[in-house]
Amino acid sequence: SSGTIWLAERCMSKGNLMGFRAFWLLTMALGAYFLYGQAVEWSGLQFGLTSGVFGGTFYLLTGFHGLHVATGVFLMGLMLVKSFIPQNYAGGEQGVQATSLFWHFVDVIWIILFVLIYVWQRS
Repeated sequence: SSGTIWLAERCMSKGNLMGFRAFWLLTMALGAYFLYGQAVEWSGLQFGLTSGVFGGTFYLLTGFHGLHVATGVFLMGLMLVKSFIPQNYAGGEQGVQATSLFWHFVDVIWIILFVLIYVWQRS
């Protein structure tokens, strides 16, 4: 999703509003799909928040990450709506850039969490 948001920014910088909206929506869809996957995973887990240190840590880390993903999708929605208001589009690049930076940060954090929780923990 960092790639799709980068493509959306690139379209915006070139004045391609339709391309911006398409890649922005795709990024939002990827974020929403991540949240769906997280909900499905949580519903099938054999441990809970109170199942010791790992359970508490798992839900805390993945829950906060999910909250940040939801915040990012919400912010992207605001920027998408602003792109349909002509007077806001010209000044909307700063909001798009800030949202994009936030999204990249959330993506990097997920890579770290994935390695710590799903890869390193199993070895």
